[in-house]
Amino acid sequence: MENNNFNMPLLGDEFPNLDVATTHGRMNIPEDLKGSWFVLFSHPADFTPVCTTEFVAFQKRKDQFDKIGCKLVGMSVDQVFSHIKWVQWIKEELGVTIEFPVVAADEKVAKKLGMLHEVKGSNTVRAVFIVDPQGKVRLIMYYPQEIGRNIDEVVRSVKALQISDNQGAIPAGWPDNELIGNNVILPPATDVKAAEQRIKDYDNYDWWFCHKPLEED
Repeated sequence: MENNNFNMPLLGDEFPNLDVATTHGRMNIPEDLKGSWFVLFSHPADFTPVCTTEFVAFQKRKDQFDKIGCKLVGMSVDQVFSHIKWVQWIKEELGVTIEFPVVAADEKVAKKLGMLHEVKGSNTVRAVFIVDPQGKVRLIMYYPQEIGRNIDEVVRSVKALQISDNQGAIPAGWPDNELIGNNVILPPATDVKAAEQRIKDYDNYDWWFCHKPLEED
C-alpha cells in the first residue's frame, strides 16, 4: 500500500518550495536562502526535553555554521505562537537566545519533506536536510523521536560537502581518519596511463586509493 505521508525529496533533487510562517516572519524556502548553504531540521514538538537540548546545541554552534556560510532553519508542526513562547522560555530559563527562524509547518509541508511517519504518530520525526546554494538537497538524515542528534556531525557534514565539491572525496571519520588523517581522496583514474601516474604524483595505498593534503582556505 502506498504511504502518502512519506514523500521525501531525494539527494540531488530541488528542495521543495515552501511558503511558511516562521518566528522571523513569512519565508519562502528555498528561494529566500538561495546563494547560501542551509540546514533545515525538524523536531517533534515544542516544550519537549530532547528537542530543547537540540535547539540549544544548534544555537551554541551557530558561529561555526556562520563561518562556513550555512544558515539554520528549525521546523515542527506546532503553531508559530508556540514556537515564539518556547524560544522565549529557552532564553529566560536557559540563557540561550535562539537566533535562527523556526518554521510553523502544517501537515502538507511535513508531507512534502517526508517528516510524518504513521507509526510515529502526528509529530514530525527528527529530519535534517542540508541544501546547497543552488537549492539542491545534498544530504538527508532521519532520527527517531527518542534519539537526539549529534550537531557536531551536522557541522562536519556541511564542511565535508563543501570540500568534496572542490577537492575530493571525504574519508570516514574525517578530519581524523585512521588511514589518511585530514587528507582527501582523489577520484579514481579512468585509464591505465593515469593510474600509473597517480602512484608517482600522490600518496597512496594503490593507484585506486590515492590521497592528498586538504587545501586550506
